[in-house]
Amino acid sequence: MKELFRERDFTRVGLYRNMLETEGIPAVVLNENVETMTTMVPIPDFFPALCVVNDEDYERAVEVLEQNSVTDARLGQQQRVCPACQERSPGNFETCWSCGADLLPPGERLV
Repeated sequence: MKELFRERDFTRVGLYRNMLETEGIPAVVLNENVETMTTMVPIPDFFPALCVVNDEDYERAVEVLEQNSVTDARLGQQQRVCPACQERSPGNFETCWSCGADLLPPGERLV
């Protein structure tokens, strides 16, 4: 088992675990509930850690995470104009932050 990622925000760690499992890479999260028991001082040793179960999957897992992170960051820098209210939203949003209208054409979803 090899550690890939350690982050205070469990939501991100869980998202990355789901990405890996979708690609058929078995992964686990260590320290899933430990951080909630610590003091107000953040101690990285207690942050949730994403690990691949099989060492041979490590390189492929790194590629999957890098591809998804780069795509999300690139889309986040773009802007989408809402067809309903004309507000601008980040490019990685599928619905308008202001009115909730769909920003993508029917049948198109971000991956």
